[in-house]
Amino acid sequence: MDDAMKNKCGDLERLPFMNPDLPLETRVDDLVSRMTLEEKIAQMLYNAPGIPRLGVPEYNWWNECLHGVARAGIATVFPQAIGMAASWNVDLMHRVATVISDEARAKHHEFARRGDRAIYKGLTFWSPNVNIFRDPRWGRGQETYGEDPYLTSRMGVAFVKGLQGDDPKYLKLVATPKHYAVHSGPESMRHHFDAKVSEKDLRETYLPAFKACVVEGGAYSVMGAYNRTNGEPCCASKTLLQDILRDEWNFDGYVVSDCGAILDIHAHHKVTETPEESAALAVKNGCDLNCGGVYRSLMGAVQQGLISEEQIDIAVKRLFKARFLLGMFDPPERVPYSQIPYEVNDCEEHRSLALEMARESIVLLKNEGGLLPLRRDLKTIAVIGPNASSVDVLLGNYYGTPSKPVTAIEGIRAKVSHNTKVLYTPGSELVGRDESWGAAPTRGFSEALATAERADVTILCLGLSPKLEGEQGEVAASDGGGDRLDVALPKVQQSLLEAVCALGKPVVLVLFGGSPLAVGWAHEHVPAILYAWYPGQEGGTAIADVLFGDYNPAGRLPITFVKSLAQLPEFTDYRMRGRTYRYMTEEPLYPFGYGLSYTSFGYDNLALSKKSIAAGEELTVSVTVENTGKVPGDEVVEVYLEDLESSVERPIRELVGFNRVHLNPGEKKTVSFKITARQMALIDLAGKCVLEPGRFRVHVGGSQPDKRSLELTGAKVLSADYEVTGSPLEVEY
Repeated sequence: MDDAMKNKCGDLERLPFMNPDLPLETRVDDLVSRMTLEEKIAQMLYNAPGIPRLGVPEYNWWNECLHGVARAGIATVFPQAIGMAASWNVDLMHRVATVISDEARAKHHEFARRGDRAIYKGLTFWSPNVNIFRDPRWGRGQETYGEDPYLTSRMGVAFVKGLQGDDPKYLKLVATPKHYAVHSGPESMRHHFDAKVSEKDLRETYLPAFKACVVEGGAYSVMGAYNRTNGEPCCASKTLLQDILRDEWNFDGYVVSDCGAILDIHAHHKVTETPEESAALAVKNGCDLNCGGVYRSLMGAVQQGLISEEQIDIAVKRLFKARFLLGMFDPPERVPYSQIPYEVNDCEEHRSLALEMARESIVLLKNEGGLLPLRRDLKTIAVIGPNASSVDVLLGNYYGTPSKPVTAIEGIRAKVSHNTKVLYTPGSELVGRDESWGAAPTRGFSEALATAERADVTILCLGLSPKLEGEQGEVAASDGGGDRLDVALPKVQQSLLEAVCALGKPVVLVLFGGSPLAVGWAHEHVPAILYAWYPGQEGGTAIADVLFGDYNPAGRLPITFVKSLAQLPEFTDYRMRGRTYRYMTEEPLYPFGYGLSYTSFGYDNLALSKKSIAAGEELTVSVTVENTGKVPGDEVVEVYLEDLESSVERPIRELVGFNRVHLNPGEKKTVSFKITARQMALIDLAGKCVLEPGRFRVHVGGSQPDKRSLELTGAKVLSADYEVTGSPLEVEY
């Protein structure tokens, strides 16, 4: 370093913003006060340039870690988000997020040491996706934690806390719950769509997970959605960004737009006429960072009197506060997370955790006659299907690059006895194609049938793929926008399934996907069915562990599997009536919360702390659960609440608690839950949260208490009533 550079660095170190012992606000104010207006505006773009004269390095705010550090090279790839939700395991989710943040920190510091500050290599991550998966057609539903606000909240909070760490001074990463708010398709309409919802649905369904991530989880960033909500562009919505997020929830972080969403305000929503108007509207209403380039127009907006430099300062200070909290302007030895070694990335311990999560995510949908688990010394096993050897179906979307991905066929081959012959053929494509040059869609059927005919059991690996569902512009074989046109198994796969089953040999169906499949025919004709989701890099091993009994499945569905689209309202209808287990009156194929096991469980001694409580009191619920079967296993204890006397329509029942517990054969455990006043309260037509006196019913068991759940599981759900006394009480939303 030459003398001039040494003098410059020494001068910078003496500036107040470089002093780590000064209060955070003082440092931020000092740094921003030294910037020109042009420099401030440039910092509000996701690809913020450096300011060499102040020693501010360039920074790209765009990073992804939906289920592992994404798009930044080799990293541990966990199951897709919807699969992790199927674990119903909050502690495990937190452990996964902690590992993700370890790898993110290690990779970032190694990249920065080498002068690489490119996109996807920073510390501000645009995850988790806590939108409600209200319609199974939505291609991005795979990124969410399902259809239930409570389950989504618990998983979201665990993920946020795992990413951001627990240091009293520094953030490990910045987590960004998205897409705020009322966002779940259609993908092809997202840039101009107006999602119209009542105050009741807004606060009962669409906002709770965001609030939990912000208030409980401490999320330091939120991403606005593309669409409008009730007429306001989400990235420039005073209602969402100022009134609710900042004023009600006391959010103290920064808001980032979805990519291109500010452009949409004038180009597609037609709310404004110019880029200057869109940029000014968004910033004044609380959107601080632009993924896109429209904020370059802020200079013109200032000149036109649409926004002041003081209003721009507010946004810039929020952004730099985040960078200070991440330790970017402090000596590395002061920032504990900067010491995480690069070697933690993709280490054996992390790969083991990916396997653990993959195992816990798998849902056993059917096991007639105890076909599963299979013997590993069978003479011949046929593995058939387009997903059997696919790496794509391990990864879903927004993924990193696994160093050792294990496909289903690889997992099965590694599991069986050396005397067992494993025959493999894809059998068909994912979807049927037009006949050309004599190549019919069924061209692989003959080999598949010949293979299955020679086997003791056939494992069919079918279902969806990221090629069939996903984000707008990424999926060719869909509606053109990433959403599915139907929820049935693709026709060519259905034909393959029926042809193999017609042989009369035992069949196990392993389904892959990020959303529900209407597999009614399979449920009637196939003895054993697993749903594996997009199970991550260790998916093949996890599937084989379940198929051959080395792991007892205990995943539960985080979303309802309907029988057909005829059971659902129009995709564009954002009212909740008729949607999800909370409002759907028709019988589904597989209910929310459903999943089978290789063992059985019994429930006893359901007890309530009181049979009558005053409005505002909590209720404690306890129950004894026992493994009544012959093998160890996990049971997910689910607690649902039913309001028997509400003055307005409210959900048929709502999940208010769950706990995944491990039990050995004959072992019993007593588990307890607290139901809060907020959970008992309803959202009235004005959007107020009110606890009404009246009768309530609590249901506790391994599933919902509805007829279909009990029919499929053969289990018993215990129920008890209690009453709330006193006058109606408005409680904090």
